[in-house]
Amino acid sequence: MTEAEDGRGAGVADDSVTDTPGPDDAAPDDAAPDDQDARPAVDPAVRRRCLGILAGVAIGAVVLDQLVKWWVVSSIRPRLEDGEGPIVLLGGLLKFTYVENTGAAFSIGVGYTWIFTIVAIVVAGVILRTSRRLGSLGWAVALGGLLGGLLGNLIDRLTRPPGPGLGYVVDFIQLPYFAVFNIADMFITLSAAGMVLLALRGVEINGRRS
Repeated sequence: MTEAEDGRGAGVADDSVTDTPGPDDAAPDDAAPDDQDARPAVDPAVRRRCLGILAGVAIGAVVLDQLVKWWVVSSIRPRLEDGEGPIVLLGGLLKFTYVENTGAAFSIGVGYTWIFTIVAIVVAGVILRTSRRLGSLGWAVALGGLLGGLLGNLIDRLTRPPGPGLGYVVDFIQLPYFAVFNIADMFITLSAAGMVLLALRGVEINGRRS
């Protein structure tokens, strides 16, 4: 092979391996910062404050629910057993009674206690997982109330007869033409209504508006 042919071969080889980057090659790298900027992380201080509110509301709901149920079991149940009847307030508009509920909130699904126990545990886990993205005080209050209500009734199901996961829930608030319910049910219902309102207003869990 002559030197000229060897030179031409080297030139061809050099041309084949030389690749000048074009504008399209840099597009993925340029797009990455834009994607990250489009989803800014929640400020750590805001997230801590929201988590504190969620925990405070949940603990407050559980404590209030369990204290009132203790009073109902220790005071109203013996009253009914003695034949005195429920406590009547507001001319009969509100009554404090005692009911052992084996269903869900407002006595729905009576007889499926173990199913509601599993559902409550799963939902509580979802709430805790979702709380890592919290940046809205409104969502913190709503999720805290929902978690507290679920745990309040879950404690009943795990600790009351006939056994863990199958226990009844103590209900005592009675209104005319309405199911008997308890404090935990109120927290669940009001929190669900609050979450619907936040969604309708476009408030996301991370605090931004859609």
